[in-house]
Amino acid sequence: MAFYFAGAVVARTGDEMAGPALMLAGYAVAGSASTAAALLAGITAAAAAGGPVLGAVLDRQQRPGRLLAAALALYAAGLVAILVGLGRLPLMVTVVIAVLTGSLGPALSGGWTGQLPRVAADGRLPRANALDAMTFGMASLAGPSLAGGLAETLGASTAVVVAAALIGSAAPAAWRLPGRPVPLREAERGPLIGDLAAGLRVVVGRRRLARATLVSVVCCATQGMLTACVPLLGAHVLGGAGRGALLLSCTAVSALAANAVLARSARSVTPDSIIRAGALIQAAALALAATDRPAGLVLALLLIGIGEGPQLTALFAIRHREAPDRLRGQIFTTGASLKITGFAAGAALAGPLATWSLPGALATASGVTAAAALAFHAVPLDAPGAPSPASCSAGPERCRSSKGAKNASPRPGTDAAEQARNAGNPPWPGQMTDDTCKP
Repeated sequence: MAFYFAGAVVARTGDEMAGPALMLAGYAVAGSASTAAALLAGITAAAAAGGPVLGAVLDRQQRPGRLLAAALALYAAGLVAILVGLGRLPLMVTVVIAVLTGSLGPALSGGWTGQLPRVAADGRLPRANALDAMTFGMASLAGPSLAGGLAETLGASTAVVVAAALIGSAAPAAWRLPGRPVPLREAERGPLIGDLAAGLRVVVGRRRLARATLVSVVCCATQGMLTACVPLLGAHVLGGAGRGALLLSCTAVSALAANAVLARSARSVTPDSIIRAGALIQAAALALAATDRPAGLVLALLLIGIGEGPQLTALFAIRHREAPDRLRGQIFTTGASLKITGFAAGAALAGPLATWSLPGALATASGVTAAAALAFHAVPLDAPGAPSPASCSAGPERCRSSKGAKNASPRPGTDAAEQARNAGNPPWPGQMTDDTCKP
């Protein structure tokens, strides 16, 4: 498991470096803000579109880690190719390279996390899940700072090279990830388009997964709105636009701290409850940020991290719990793509809103996040007695026995995890017994 987490931290730090480093390199080499923006847009938009396809291909592999390693190596090579092409190739060609490179981006997020159940045994999965979410916080804290520091001291091109080196250095860890315990049958390797459709049906049809996905995407959109407002917040409240970046560091630190606490007590509260509570905390924090007071702004960003960090951990837990094993990689990469799209849409919406009124933009973000928390209960759950996702994927016998168990009264000796699932309050993945559903 050490290889998994070491590789995740290194690769995700490089990924967080890549965006700022490319923007700085594009501006330094081409002297144009539009060139820098085009590169970032290309690599981001492709990540949003390429996630489901990459996940579906990963799910068709007996050793997904080896394809993951190849994706990391190609992603790193693509970053170097973009850097080499800047100023030497037509801009459109360089943007196409950025688009192709960005299509591999979900490998670092959902593609990697989708392999976690094969690394952590069931009993260790809740804690491992929280630690995995912490790697995103570490990367978001270290990556942009490292990119900015290297660009300032050694040049923006060096920052891009270091980002590529970090991503590429994680390939051996991905290569060593364990494969599937049971060989894939040829009958399971249907047409790729069929797998894509099946993954979409799971995301939409599994109600607990659907509502968690809905809330997380909306929250990610409001995080994009906040990020777009950060320079203005720094200028208006803290006395300098550059100081706004420090606010995001506050969020990353508090998210790390909250996930560290959750890693020690993951079993005390269900992930479904954390998803909703995280949205409510972020809504309150955004409303506080709209007050335009320095102390309140810092507190608001700290609170956003407290809501955001555990919410990500809970989202991963729900995906692990609800996704069939043969579609797990696609579920994770599709979710990552949806969140990227939400973030980009939120950032685009916040631009004109913040120009009109900065407090108005933050208040709008707060209202949208609160609406996401309310929407959590707007998605109807499966009827009582319906088999859980994993039980039906385990086969008809398990599916029928699951139905019977849910329609019956709790048996003497039934453990708390099974009773919680029967009551409509599913536990964390890894808390289930052999009689209940495993991810």
